[in-house]
Amino acid sequence: MVDYERIRTFLASFLQDAPEDPINQLYSEAREQGLPVIRPETRALIETCIRAKQPVRALEIGTAIGYSAIVTLNSMGEGARLTGMELDPARAEAARENLARFGYGEVSEVLCGDAAELLPTLPDATYDYIFVDAAKGQYMAYLPEVLRVAVPGAMILSDNILQDYTVMDSRFMVERRDRTIHARIREYLYALTHDPRLSTSILPVGDGVAMTIVKD
Repeated sequence: MVDYERIRTFLASFLQDAPEDPINQLYSEAREQGLPVIRPETRALIETCIRAKQPVRALEIGTAIGYSAIVTLNSMGEGARLTGMELDPARAEAARENLARFGYGEVSEVLCGDAAELLPTLPDATYDYIFVDAAKGQYMAYLPEVLRVAVPGAMILSDNILQDYTVMDSRFMVERRDRTIHARIREYLYALTHDPRLSTSILPVGDGVAMTIVKD
């Protein structure tokens, strides 16, 4: 039996610990307040992907207080812009304030509302990097619009797709209240890996990340 917790702990030991880093300080503040933020290993993956891809237009579905948006913009090049979406008004406002505090207020916008309603308002073929980190049970519903707004060659990262590894279990081993999201995440993973327009790798990083490239 593979001990995934031991693997995560071992890999996390290689992450740089820089408490003086303002972005790390924002992470610590969010954790202390119980606010949702991406895990350190997920941050490392995003930074690596962004620096390799060098996108110019980023879209975040589920921005929370702006931590992952700041991580993204901090790794993007000159002239980059980011659009975020956040359902909760208080978190959306906190995201705007944090982005401004880090010097990214002029190159970012945070739309407040349900992503299912906001996505159709965005123009076709606009974004070359998309981070999906909102309501997990809605990922499949977002997918057609995500693909519509993505440019050929775009990178899509979908977070929390392993659900603490419970997605691997039989639906009968999952709590009844969690079976709907369990089924929807599995459906989403199947779509990402079987759609001929997409090339996807599922990575056991953090709580699981699906890395997808929209084929040219």
